[in-house]
This record gives sequence, C-alpha cells and structure tokens, in this order.
Amino acid sequence: MFDRAGLIAACNAHGRVVRVVVAHVQGSAPREAGAAMLVWDGGQSGTIGGGALEYELAATARTLRHDTRSRHALGPDLGQCCGGAVDILCEVYDTNRARALPHDLVARGPDPMPLSIKRMMKAARNQGRPPPAQMKDGWMIEPVQPPDQAVWIWGAGHVGRALVNILHHMPGYRLTWADTAATRFPDDVPGTVTSIPAADLPTLAGHAPQDAHHLILTYAHDIDLGLCHALLGRGFASCGLIGSATKWARFRKRLAELGHLATDIDRITCPIGDPSLGKDPHLIAIGVAYRLAQSTETIPQRLETRA
Repeated sequence: MFDRAGLIAACNAHGRVVRVVVAHVQGSAPREAGAAMLVWDGGQSGTIGGGALEYELAATARTLRHDTRSRHALGPDLGQCCGGAVDILCEVYDTNRARALPHDLVARGPDPMPLSIKRMMKAARNQGRPPPAQMKDGWMIEPVQPPDQAVWIWGAGHVGRALVNILHHMPGYRLTWADTAATRFPDDVPGTVTSIPAADLPTLAGHAPQDAHHLILTYAHDIDLGLCHALLGRGFASCGLIGSATKWARFRKRLAELGHLATDIDRITCPIGDPSLGKDPHLIAIGVAYRLAQSTETIPQRLETRA
C-alpha cells in the first residue's frame, strides 16, 4: 500500500524524496507490484528487493529531478537469477506534493484518465474495498495505507519487552507501553514507542483510544483485573490477557460481579499468543504478533465515497 504518512514524514525530514515503486511484474521477481522504497540524499528506507536492482535504482533516484518510468529485465540487464522483468516508477516528492495526495487511492498517469481506472476507483469506493496495487492502461493505482493501529502494552516485564521487540518492527502499528514506574522500562526503549509510567494503570486505561488493541501482562493480578474492568467500560478493538485457565476463570467471575455481561467478558482473549508454542516470552510474543496481524488484516479499509 502507498504509505502516504511515511512519505510526508520523509519529505519533512529530508526535503526532496524519490519514491521508487514496482509498478508491474512479469515472470519471477524479488518483490510484488506496489513494493516501494524512499530515497533521499544520504539515505533511504523500505525495499524493492533484488540487490543489484535496488542498488542501481537508489543511485539513479538521487540524481532525479522529475518522474521517470523504466523497465528492467532482471537476468540480462542485471545478472540476477530471477528470470522476470519489472516496470519501475520513480516519483520525485516534496512536502507540498506529498500532502496533496488523496487519502484513499493514488492513481496517476498520462491524461486523460482511462475509463478503466475511473470504473476501478468508483467500484472500490462504492464497495469500500481497495484494489491491489497495479499498472493498468498506462496508469498506476495504489491504495493508501490506513492509519496505524494503536496497540497498548500493559507491563514492562519479560513478555512485555519481548512484545515490544517484535511489534515495533512490524508496519501498521503505533505502540504505547505502560507500567507503574519509569524504572520498570529498559534503557533502550525504541524511539517509535511511547512509554508511559503511571502509578494507577486502570485510570490511565480510561484515556486510551476506544479503537486500540490491548495486551495486559503486568506483574500483579489485581492490576490486570483492574485493567480488564476499566477497558470493558472504555471499549477496545481487542484485548488480550496473559494467564492460565484458573486465572481466567477467577477473572470471569470477578468481572461478572462487577457488572459486566458475559458477552462482553468473552471479548477478552486469555491466554494470549499460541499456547502450543510454549511459555518462553519471545514465543508468546511471536504468537501474539501473528494473531494481531490476522485480526487487523480483517478490518476493511474505509475509502472516501466520491464520484
């Protein structure tokens, strides 16, 4: 998907940025249509794969002052083992151009826009489902990546640290990490993660977004229970609790006594992760990351409804 927010951030930080995107693939290639990287003087982010292809295009991108399209036969041109060919689109952006991009679908090509593209965009907006990135009739169309999903991790113990270590590398998530004291966090919290020390975590939960995903794994059962109680009253996209079957049975009874309906309590997942993987913190984190990715992929992207 077209990471509009990431492109704007890169332009704000580096000025002129070239977005290099795989527009079309024929045969075997390292990456699929829509794979992209951003290139600026002195740096780059993302990947289109292919080693030699990426190296050559990154070097070329730093010299560009206008948009270009090119085709590369990976074997004959670059000596790569892939036997296919790729069409590449390089687009030069500054902050103003990046901010002018639509929020749902980015379609561009030579005027006039083909009827096929108009129909594709109208169908996507009417149905609320984005089309895959593709080049059609000389036009490149890509769905815009939706805003990052908010994930709140409650607890900075072994499992909390393993979760942050894995999830902060995954695209599409905005992490908030909470515990009862600043000393409970490691010294090397990733820069993209917001850490919040708060003596009363259940009170803090009342300020979390109602569409956030929550993972509860503090050092105390009473804090875990208080968080479950607070979040059931607040609302959430999903909520997972670390614990055994015995712990969850006790929590279910207490939450019912606190006035929560069984159907609401059932929205909390306990235990988190995949128990078949074992109880090692990183194995728990891997199971959680997999299930979280599955749950967020099922959330349809809402497209703008305009003709």
